[in-house]
Amino acid sequence: MKIIQMLPTLAYGDAIGNDVLALDEALKSAGYDTEIYAENIDKRLPKRCAKYTSKYRDSRENIIIFHLSIGSSLAEQVLQYEAKVIIVYHNVTPPVFWKSFSHEAEKLCEDGIACVKRMSGRPMLCLADSKFNKEDLIRLGYTCPIEVLPILIAFDDYAKKPDEELIRKYKNDGYTNILFTGRIAPNKKQEDLIAAFYYYKNYINPKSRLILAGSFQKKDVYYNKLRNYADQLGLDDVIFTGHIPFEQILAYYRIADVLLCLSEHEGFCVPLVEAMYFGVPIIAYDSTAVGETLGGSGLLLSEKGPKVVAEAVHKVATDETLRNIIISNEKMRLRDFENERIKGQFIRILKKCVEEI
Repeated sequence: MKIIQMLPTLAYGDAIGNDVLALDEALKSAGYDTEIYAENIDKRLPKRCAKYTSKYRDSRENIIIFHLSIGSSLAEQVLQYEAKVIIVYHNVTPPVFWKSFSHEAEKLCEDGIACVKRMSGRPMLCLADSKFNKEDLIRLGYTCPIEVLPILIAFDDYAKKPDEELIRKYKNDGYTNILFTGRIAPNKKQEDLIAAFYYYKNYINPKSRLILAGSFQKKDVYYNKLRNYADQLGLDDVIFTGHIPFEQILAYYRIADVLLCLSEHEGFCVPLVEAMYFGVPIIAYDSTAVGETLGGSGLLLSEKGPKVVAEAVHKVATDETLRNIIISNEKMRLRDFENERIKGQFIRILKKCVEEI
């Protein structure tokens, strides 16, 4: 028996890609014969960490762990395989978010949801990153057992050396650094971050900057809308980092005074856990899986008008007692995502599943 992890794209630095690699390590450590297959493999990843799906040889003795987050031809292939199937569901962004920005992305999300529905009768088990994702699967017609398993995060990577030059540039210049990490995408609602930052900078603290650490393509309609919006507001201190090396991501977490998340669709939201690790106080809008991931930590907002958000940032940035309480609660919550804890949960779920075959 082989345990085969399979996904359309194994990307470098991507939350799903990192989850796949961490699960592979957990499987190998538990003594399982395991391989990773993907249609697209990022060339920056270690050689031979994965194989192309064209090389896969199906067998009814195999168990395929299929990571589902978008529509793909690979999903249709998995439906035809004889191997037993476990689905890891990372959620699909609702297409409505892309409607005004990218017909291609909107169609991809529509296909993703249709794909999730088509696969509902295929798996013997589903693993959902959150209860929110589990409820989504049930809504989409899944009746198989569904276990909630948070994303397995390789925290050892965060102990690596950050970009010292970037830290020197931004750390001690008297500015309040407001950070959001995540790709530039309409469901992330970066325009709401910019609106809140405008109020904060103009009416509360002029010595402040907003760092939007996430990838984008320069031709993206949504990115250009954000850039124009910031320019129209006269904001010189909105930094769009684009795709950056990992050591720079580590540096931005180290210089951040607040992590601000106003996203309206998250199936888990790894940056919240990353901020917990770095001791950065979190302010987040209560939407989808965000509140669940915070688990009582951070400062959770029920509304996100610019003034409300800006005042919250000011309070967290200046009230040392409140900051310490938030950071303490985040450290407690972080224990729930400890690597060994999630690994153990994953292996127990898999072992039970294998025994029942």
